[in-house]
Amino acid sequence: MAATYFVQYSYVPDMLNRRQPYRAEHLARITKAGEEGLLVLAGAFADPVDGAVLVFRAESRAEVEEWVEADPYRVAGLIPDFAVREVTLVLPSA
Repeated sequence: MAATYFVQYSYVPDMLNRRQPYRAEHLARITKAGEEGLLVLAGAFADPVDGAVLVFRAESRAEVEEWVEADPYRVAGLIPDFAVREVTLVLPSA
């Protein structure tokens, strides 16, 4: 049974300039995960752009962590840290 996971990315300084070579692949993976129903929400923090939030519906925490570890931003060293937390939903109901 799928659970909901909240992921918070921490970005490196100067992320806006450093992400360009990896951005298209990063966004393509997000789009695909959304179409597959794995990723429910994704967005970067604004002013300052120092991290992001993603919400997954996945079978396990390990599935989410594997997806994050393969994110082009993470592979390139632009996400030095991230946190994964399972969430008990109240709204919308699970």
